[in-house]
Amino acid sequence: MKFSHLSEAGNAHMVDVTAKAPTVREATAIGKVECSSQIVQALRDGTVPKGDVLAVARIAGISAAKKVPELLPLAHTIGVHGAQVDLELNQDHVAITATVRTADRTGVEMEALTAVSVAALAIVDMVKGVDRSAQITDCKIIHKAGGRSGDWYRPGYEK
Repeated sequence: MKFSHLSEAGNAHMVDVTAKAPTVREATAIGKVECSSQIVQALRDGTVPKGDVLAVARIAGISAAKKVPELLPLAHTIGVHGAQVDLELNQDHVAITATVRTADRTGVEMEALTAVSVAALAIVDMVKGVDRSAQITDCKIIHKAGGRSGDWYRPGYEK
C-alpha cells in the first residue's frame, strides 16, 4: 500500500495538488458527547451555568473547519465554502453531524472531522463543571462526495 503523504524515500511531505482541477467536494462526519441525562435536560432547558452550549458548539465546529491547515501540518489550505454543524439531543448524549463543502483540489474529510471534534470539545468544556463523566465517542466520516474517487458511504450509513 502506498501512502500519498510519504515520498519515495519514506519522508513525510505535502502532496502537490497543483495540477488537479478544482471540483465540488463534500464530506460528512458524526460524533457523540455522552453525558448524564441531567445534563441533556439542562441543555434542553438552557440551564447549563456556562450559557448556550449548543450555540457555542455549533460556532466552534464551523470555525474549526476553517483552521485545519493550522492543526494538521500536511493539510492543504482550501476554501471552505460551506460548513454546517447540527446537534441533536438524545437521552444520554449529544449527536453531532458536520457537513463541509468546497470547490477545490482536495477533499474536506479532515475539515468535517475537525468540525465534529471541536464542537464536541466545546460541549465537554462547557458541561465539565457539572458532569465530569462527559466523553467524546464515535467520531468518524460517514460520507464523502466528489473528487477522483467519487461518492463513498460508510457501510450502514448509506442513503
